[in-house]
Amino acid sequence: MGSTENAVTFNELEWDSDFFGIKCAKAILNKSLTKNEWGNLKVEFSNYLFIAIVNQNANPVNAQLIAKDTSAFLADINIQFEKKLVEINEMPRNVTTYQSLEKVDRIIKLADFPHSRFISDPEFAKRGGKYVYQQWAMNAFGKTDKYFMLSKDEKGIINGFVLCSYFQKTCLIELISVTKEVSKSGIGTSLFNAVEYQAYQKGCNKIKVGTQIRNLNAINFYHKVGCKQVECHEVYHFWKK
Repeated sequence: MGSTENAVTFNELEWDSDFFGIKCAKAILNKSLTKNEWGNLKVEFSNYLFIAIVNQNANPVNAQLIAKDTSAFLADINIQFEKKLVEINEMPRNVTTYQSLEKVDRIIKLADFPHSRFISDPEFAKRGGKYVYQQWAMNAFGKTDKYFMLSKDEKGIINGFVLCSYFQKTCLIELISVTKEVSKSGIGTSLFNAVEYQAYQKGCNKIKVGTQIRNLNAINFYHKVGCKQVECHEVYHFWKK
């Protein structure tokens, strides 16, 4: 399908399909859909067991179509943040950057995030949803386009990490985590500052990162480090019976 007058972007989710063992797809609703566009989209739904429907910026017209015409439920509200970059003079001393990093078990252990639609949705939970982000980190090891930034304590033990990538002049933070023992100790801020430093050195003009509306700690953290909320998207889960 690709798109219908730019109203919809529809794609099969190959990674998700492989991980969960079912046919998955994503429909991104970019603007208010007409009845004809919605009808065409529902035809596409018939080929998949699961469809993630992303209602960009919580469009009320689309929300009503989804509620009235499907059994889909609101699984998440994704909040997108941005920060414009200015010159950063130095890299935090406790953080080191790695490109094409080989597998590190400590990072996989830290990639355990409780706020996830893959955990709150019982269908995903029983298919291993709690391991999605750990697999995400696993898939990034050894990749030249993926960068890990690691914070270590005085004993050399990793107490936090960031996974990021670059697209044009934007730095995208994919994952960020610190150990519970050092939360609110400034490690997260150091990691974010490291991202800023490297992104600026690479010629980026902004950082983008997203989180779930239930993750209040993350939301407060991104505001603290100077990010601004720029988008808010509803994510519906639609399971075909």
